[in-house]
Amino acid sequence: MLIVGAGLSGIGAAHYLQARLPGKSYVILEGRPAIGGTWDLFRYPGVRSDSDMYTLGYAFRPWTQAKAIADGPSILDYVRETASDAGIDRHIRFDTHVKRASWSSAEARWTVEAERTDTSERVRFTCKWLHMCTGYYDYAEGYLPEFAGAEDFGGRLIHPQFWPEDLDYKGKRVVVIGSGATAVTIVPEMAKDAAHVVMLQRSPTYMVSRPSEDVIANTLRKLLPAKLAYGITRWKNVLLQMFFFRLARSRPAKVKQRILDELRKLLPDDYDIETHFTPRYNPWDQRLCLVPDADMFEAISHGRASIVTGTIDRFTPTGIRLASGEEIAADIIVTATGLKLQLLSDIEFVFDGEPRSLAGSLSYKAMMFGDVPNLSYTFGYTNASWTLKADLTAAYLCRLLSHMDAKGFDVAVPRTSPDIETVPFLDFTSGYVQRALPLLPKQGKEKPWRVYQNYALDMAALKFGAIEDGVMEFRRAEVPAREREPA
Repeated sequence: MLIVGAGLSGIGAAHYLQARLPGKSYVILEGRPAIGGTWDLFRYPGVRSDSDMYTLGYAFRPWTQAKAIADGPSILDYVRETASDAGIDRHIRFDTHVKRASWSSAEARWTVEAERTDTSERVRFTCKWLHMCTGYYDYAEGYLPEFAGAEDFGGRLIHPQFWPEDLDYKGKRVVVIGSGATAVTIVPEMAKDAAHVVMLQRSPTYMVSRPSEDVIANTLRKLLPAKLAYGITRWKNVLLQMFFFRLARSRPAKVKQRILDELRKLLPDDYDIETHFTPRYNPWDQRLCLVPDADMFEAISHGRASIVTGTIDRFTPTGIRLASGEEIAADIIVTATGLKLQLLSDIEFVFDGEPRSLAGSLSYKAMMFGDVPNLSYTFGYTNASWTLKADLTAAYLCRLLSHMDAKGFDVAVPRTSPDIETVPFLDFTSGYVQRALPLLPKQGKEKPWRVYQNYALDMAALKFGAIEDGVMEFRRAEVPAREREPA
């Protein structure tokens, strides 16, 4: 197997592979010089998880720190320690950026071409199975709208994806553009040292506050063995999240009111919650923002931060002018305007000599593509922790490969039919999702083509469902193994 990406998903996939199928050989190709993916890339102030580590952590490795909402460096250590303890790091080729993957039906194998980012050398690998753990966004470029007058601004203009190490914001006036998870993380952290931080949003986002420490989890860890305590807490949090999501979808008005009522307890009595914290959409039509220990609301209440809701007219030499005519002075502007989504790291795929885009392909169990052989990918949940789905995907992949070995098969391909009715892969209304829909796969309305965004249903399908389901087609290679070129 060849795994692309040495982030949270790639390290997890490798762990499952070598633990459950120890006879398999594998390599991980990582375009960056270090393990960690997202958690190695993002360096902005306060970078942290936006979900609890009892579900963002691996099922096989308990999270043992007191904080459930962990900071970026702690998560990075967790991933790297997982790789080191299992010897996975010895299988990683760093600075190796995959450019092209070519499938040969006759030989039933992939030829993967990559470029060394440190030497520009082209290298080639062959594998029977290709597993993509590249995340869902472009590491090289964030989303940045065109702002009129941006070139006129006399201060520093920064995108969080490329945070400069030399930035000194102590005593400076800061404007953070955006209202998503990144902005909600950066604002209270920068407000500790900046003169003042303004979060400038075009429209509000739902925000909920939770303690950074899980009292139940910490108590269980003192009383029970680590794995048992971790498993109980993991399921507790999974079930609570599923309940809240289903409630939001079935009774959105009630959930909306509950969220706003909680905010009123955390903000000054005269605060304009209607303008700054009441979105036009229903809860979970877009991802909610988690505010650990109410730090964002505390910064607002103490006057260190504020929110302005409005539309930008243009940048000026000293800040930003809004369409209303209001001007916001700034020494530093942070454009927390989102990610640029990307499917499978923009790798070129070729099938028997013919290039083919996988955008718009039908997704099988949200981890393979219809009519595409021996290729899988990890795509986590939008309404829960990414790793929950990554674990299920890796475990199912091991089941699938074991079945193929037992039956002597070389190829597995989910077969589509023309009568499958398709819908968008994701049903989120978030801007970054809507911009990327043409790049993403499609899903069907019925299993196994449906993307559930539901851990319990996915567990039933991936952990307990039949491998031979009437859709997955298996075959042997056309060219016997002894006649193929050595890999």
